[in-house]
Amino acid sequence: MTVLVIDTCLGACQVGRFDAGRMLAGLSEPMERGHQERLAPMAAEVMAGASFAELEKIVVTIGPGSFTGLRVGLAFAKGVQLATGAPLAGVGTLAALAASAEGVAAGVIDARRGLVYVQAFEVGRALDAPDIVPIAEAARRLAALRDLTLVGPGAHLLAAELPSAKLDPRPAPDLAALGRLAETAEPVADLRALYLRAPDAKPMAP
Repeated sequence: MTVLVIDTCLGACQVGRFDAGRMLAGLSEPMERGHQERLAPMAAEVMAGASFAELEKIVVTIGPGSFTGLRVGLAFAKGVQLATGAPLAGVGTLAALAASAEGVAAGVIDARRGLVYVQAFEVGRALDAPDIVPIAEAARRLAALRDLTLVGPGAHLLAAELPSAKLDPRPAPDLAALGRLAETAEPVADLRALYLRAPDAKPMAP
């Protein structure tokens, strides 16, 4: 099964083409902004030598993460779906971060203002739902997990509270790990972003 994987939720723009979980071509560029400008050219490069019409599934990270970034990725993925008819599926960013490590792992993203997005997994099995909580609460929830690895751009925020945990402060999920998750991701008819909180920006008053 030929799968196109897209990730723009965090500190990288990533695109990969996979077959049965094996990466055929992939690009990952670190960036905090500019995903919109780079995503289409990167997708074209990853699909070089292949046709978008060959795609059997499109998988995109749906958040939580950068509000702008995840909307860019989701909009692009839906555009490719519209053009090709390939089914569209989503992967949670926290799940993708945790899958970038082995064993017991928690995806952690800095949500600012003393909060983190967090979700724990054991060998790919979710131990709880993705959530946004104060740093101290996140540490309390994770304290009982043994041989824990904290993965993601918010991992350092829990280091003092969980000194026995291993740290993997990567800015974005591993693309190969995303490809493995994409293989089993179930298509959704109306795929939506997973924000977990309202955006900080507010409409202007009349």
